[in-house]
Amino acid sequence: MAQSTITPRRTSSILSELEQLDARIRRRAYDLFQSRDSFWGHALEDWLTAERQLAWSPAVELREKDGTFEVRAALAGVEAEDLDVQVAPEDLLIKATTSHVHTADSGTVHLCEFDGGDAFRSVHFPREIQPNGVKADYRNGLLRVTAPIAGIEPRTTPKKVRMKTQRPVRSQRIRKRRR
Repeated sequence: MAQSTITPRRTSSILSELEQLDARIRRRAYDLFQSRDSFWGHALEDWLTAERQLAWSPAVELREKDGTFEVRAALAGVEAEDLDVQVAPEDLLIKATTSHVHTADSGTVHLCEFDGGDAFRSVHFPREIQPNGVKADYRNGLLRVTAPIAGIEPRTTPKKVRMKTQRPVRSQRIRKRRR
């Protein structure tokens, strides 16, 4: 798989996206609740089942080094054009839609654990970032997003500063007295 550059979309907040997913999960969990013979005692099970059915969460890693946050997300099987990366000053949102279908000409399927669905992962940064400086690339199923931390300048090599010195005031007085 070739490397692809992803252009992150800037947004003021990812809250609306999170609220939309929460509403979808809530509706699905309620549907599961209503479809059961017994009504009580399975609310958590219904919620977790609804989450699994509607979205999967890719594994991520968040690192900080030299004034930059780096997020890596494992998205095997996702095409670069199906990725949606959104960035806000305090958050990162990764979304993707995948599908898996069997065609008649591909033979008889005896076992299949591939599943389509929506990937949805939010990452909250420990400190605010500069959204305009965020870069993302995708290669071999791994999304790498780098975000400069707000208010931190990149490290530069130290410079030696020359100091201008003056003679002490006391020695100047001594010379004047000798004259």
